Order: sequence, then structure tokens, then C-alpha cells
Amino acid sequence: MKAVHCTSYGNPEVLKIVEIPKPKPQSDELVIRIHATAVNSGDARIRRADPWAVRLIFGLAKPRKPILGGVFSGEIVETGNAVSKFRVGELVFGSVGMKFGAYAEFIAVPETAAITAKPESLSHLEAAVIPFGAMTALHFIRKANIQPGQKVLIYGASGAVGSAAVQLAKFYGAEVTAVCSGANAELVKKIGADKVINYRKEELSVNKEQYNVIYETVNKLSFSESIKHLKKDGTLILGAADFSKMLRAGFARMSGKKVITGVIKESAEGMDAVKKLIDERKYQPVLDRVFTLDQIAQAHEYVDLGHKKGNVGILVIP
Repeated sequence: MKAVHCTSYGNPEVLKIVEIPKPKPQSDELVIRIHATAVNSGDARIRRADPWAVRLIFGLAKPRKPILGGVFSGEIVETGNAVSKFRVGELVFGSVGMKFGAYAEFIAVPETAAITAKPESLSHLEAAVIPFGAMTALHFIRKANIQPGQKVLIYGASGAVGSAAVQLAKFYGAEVTAVCSGANAELVKKIGADKVINYRKEELSVNKEQYNVIYETVNKLSFSESIKHLKKDGTLILGAADFSKMLRAGFARMSGKKVITGVIKESAEGMDAVKKLIDERKYQPVLDRVFTLDQIAQAHEYVDLGHKKGNVGILVIP
């Protein structure tokens, strides 16, 4: 099968197309023919080893697991003899998270992984771009316990996680203020934002509003600015925090502030919940650009620019 190997850490040119054997399922695994995947900010950061500590977890000189990619949509083509939940021929979508392997034509995953049936209303491309943002946003928004009528600020609202967070916060009944560039204002309004702040024209510091929940999705808003706009009993979500912000989050918790950060937990239950929202037309994919698997380096170049609207899809089967 065709796959993409990350041959070392560095710029997008380190991603090379290779031919490797198609995987065989273990007794509890499914082999899925991938129709589409996506390039997310997490994939790009691993490829760049950003931050450097990535190397301590994933491999010093290059990723130990050379096939990156954490999300997919496709068709089950083979199952292990102990599999009971799925069958050959079913269309599924989901995430393997930091286990990676989705930049390929086939992948083997446990039947207990964060996967579920693909919504009939979506193409494989539309389905593939959903899990990363949706699983990340769902994890943190559930932890924040958003209540109807609360005021929620989402910083970085037009990205993969931000666009998911806008939709999920609206589903839980919040009044959502989205922070993004003016070019993306209509997009975030379309998916549910009640108010939009253009960070390029309107400094958040002059905004006197305070919020029950602030969800910082891109690690660009300062910690002090975030806390300043948080109500006394509010919750700050640092969804993309670096080490220094995690330390500050720890000190803030000791002073009585509620700050949520850390690694997300993906699950089949979470994917089922997102699928239900899609089927009820309360959640929609935000697809910016589409590349083929052979264009994976160009896709990473585009993501590295930091200006994508929602998600970048990769068509594996043209």
C-alpha cells in the first residue's frame, strides 16, 4: 500500500511517499481502507518537533511511528476473528490520536478505538476532518460543564478546534463570542457564534466583558489577559497550552481559579455523541482546502502558515 513516512523532524519535505505492506488485523482489530484523512495542527507540530520535548516522547531523531495522521474516514475491508461490533463493508470514521497511522491507504485499529459509523449525510472528506477538532473540543467543554445562558469566549474560533468549540458551546446553550480574524467572521457566525471580535482590529484588552468560560484554542492569548476576562467563578480552558502556561495554570488553581488543561481522552462514546449531533444537523464540518495524499507536503506547508479556516482534508482515494 501507499503511505507517507516522516523521515526526520523538520519542514514538510521530510514527508515521503513509500510503498509498504498492507496491515493484517490482530484478533480484535479492523483493517480500514482509508478514503480520506486530514492535516491537523497536532500533526504539523509532531513533524516539526514543536516543542523540542516532542522528541522525548515520539523519538529523538525522527518519529518512532513514521506514519503520521490521526483521523480518517473509510471502509472496513477485513476483521480479526474476535471482532463483534463491526463487519466488513461498513463505512466508519474516527480517530487514532497519537497512535497515528492514518497517512496511508489502509490502517489496522482495535474495534474499541474512537470510531463509529460514518454519517450518511457526509462525504468521506467531510467526515475525516471532524474527529480531531470535535474530540478535542468535546473533551474540554464537557469538563467545563457549560450551562445554558452562560457567556463563553472562544479564542481562535475559526480553526479546527475553535470551529468545533463554537458549535458544541452553542449546543449546550451558551452565548458564544468568537475571536478570529475579520476574514473568518462570517464563517463563525454561520456555525453559531452570537458575537465576533476581530483580533486584528479590536484589542480584547479594551473589551470590558467578562465570561463564565474562556476557551483558548491556539495558545496566542496571554494567561493574564485570559484571567482578566474571566468571571470570579469562571473556568479557563487552555486547550493548546505550552509548558509555561501549564505551570501558570497550576499556580492559578492553587489560588482558587478553575483552569483546565492537559491531554484529551478520545472514545467511541465521544464519536457516537458527535455523530448524533451531525445526524440532527446540529454540527457541521468546516473544510477549508483539499489535497491528495501525494500532495501531503503542500498540505503541511499550508497548515504551517497558521491561517486555515477549519480543516484541511486529504483525499486518499481520488
